[in-house]
Amino acid sequence: MELLVEKLVIPEGANLILGQSHFIKTVEDLYEIMVGTAPGSKFGLAFSESSGECLIRVEGNDPELMVAATENARRLAAGHTFNILLKDAFPINVLNAVKLCPEVCRIFCATANPVQVILAQTEQGRGILGVVDGLSPKGVEGDEGRAWRHEILRKFGYKK
Repeated sequence: MELLVEKLVIPEGANLILGQSHFIKTVEDLYEIMVGTAPGSKFGLAFSESSGECLIRVEGNDPELMVAATENARRLAAGHTFNILLKDAFPINVLNAVKLCPEVCRIFCATANPVQVILAQTEQGRGILGVVDGLSPKGVEGDEGRAWRHEILRKFGYKK
């Protein structure tokens, strides 16, 4: 087994959802979830099937995000994985619906931060072991940081 690290592409202003699923139906179900849950969003999604033709299946409503999602799938080359790149919405707006998709087995991350994916390469193929999402902590929040967090969550409408 060989361990690999791949950096994913997240276009400016976009967020990423990276997950694992188990069936080719995933790509169409995730498309329907995105248009139904965040109808004003722009998105591209790519799903790597792991049997049959082993193709990267692509859907979305934004050509740039579809190309970037496809590039991420190529970099990962891991079967039964998907990535969704979205703009004009945040993962928090769609994540529960994505998790409830019957084919979705797990979510590795949902972020706008730089992402590195740790992969295992075997004689059979590749699998995701985990992710590095963003940077390491630089300290512990104090009163000022706590006040900023409270304010920003209320500004975004996530807390009252």
